Amino acid sequence: MDLRIFTEPQQGASYDDQLAMARRAEALGFDAFFRSDHFLRMGDGDPLPGPTDSWVTLAGLARETSTIRLGTLVSSATFRHPGLLAVQVAQVDAMSGGRVELGLGTGWFEQEHRACGVPFPARRFGMLEEQLEIVTGLWATPVGETFDHSGEHYRLEHSPALPKPVQDPLPIIIGGGGPRRTPRLAARFAAEYNQSFPEKSEIRHQIARVRAACEEAGRDPGDLVYSAAFVACVGADEAEVTRRADAIGREPDELREHGLAGTPDEVLEGIAEMAELGISRLYLQCLDMTDLEHLDLVAAEIMPEVS
Repeated sequence: MDLRIFTEPQQGASYDDQLAMARRAEALGFDAFFRSDHFLRMGDGDPLPGPTDSWVTLAGLARETSTIRLGTLVSSATFRHPGLLAVQVAQVDAMSGGRVELGLGTGWFEQEHRACGVPFPARRFGMLEEQLEIVTGLWATPVGETFDHSGEHYRLEHSPALPKPVQDPLPIIIGGGGPRRTPRLAARFAAEYNQSFPEKSEIRHQIARVRAACEEAGRDPGDLVYSAAFVACVGADEAEVTRRADAIGREPDELREHGLAGTPDEVLEGIAEMAELGISRLYLQCLDMTDLEHLDLVAAEIMPEVS
């Protein structure tokens, strides 16, 4: 089981906070450091220091880390033109020496779009599909040739399709719980299919839909990595579990039901359940980015049992 750290910096983390957590995760041997792509805090609380741009942040982390993989879960198709996104991601991949992964989705948080003056169309799935066609098409275009695209949402003419990522292909992550369109999109474009904060009873059914979509598309379902993201709240004892739950405004019992929470033995049981459902990669959402000892505990008590 791969264990990755997943953060929500828009909730109140600076670049330095993210760098500290990424470096600690790298030193401890976590597989990757991922962040959300949001520009507005969700819920009440101190708005400082304000948001950080995901790809600007990842570019900085690419130069200040050396082994850990980096990516978004997930970038919003509403925020960036796909021709520019392809350049940004390829550049950060080069800056990292080939350690970047692109999670891409439709976007959902309408309020942040209004706050930033970004259009938020009612129908966004077509935008996402076109963006995937363009980004992958640009990267796959041989050097010396040009790329063209004429679609409902975007038009590219005689693009030199440069720069190229270091990785070929660069891994793309597609997630969501849709029963038909999302599985087909994952089968067509993704290296990884992710379910973020799913009902645990639905995980197996959704994986089955994605596997069926792969078979329908003539792709081996085993080519895909199947992953899930859950809030993590691990404590050496019940008092520590409660303290960490309080720090993120959650209840321990609720986190046990919907996340990966409890003592190390309890969390190991939860991870074993995920493996039985077909999950081979977990994103541990660490909401308190000042609590680096949380990562220390997971690395010491859980990682050796699942690696």
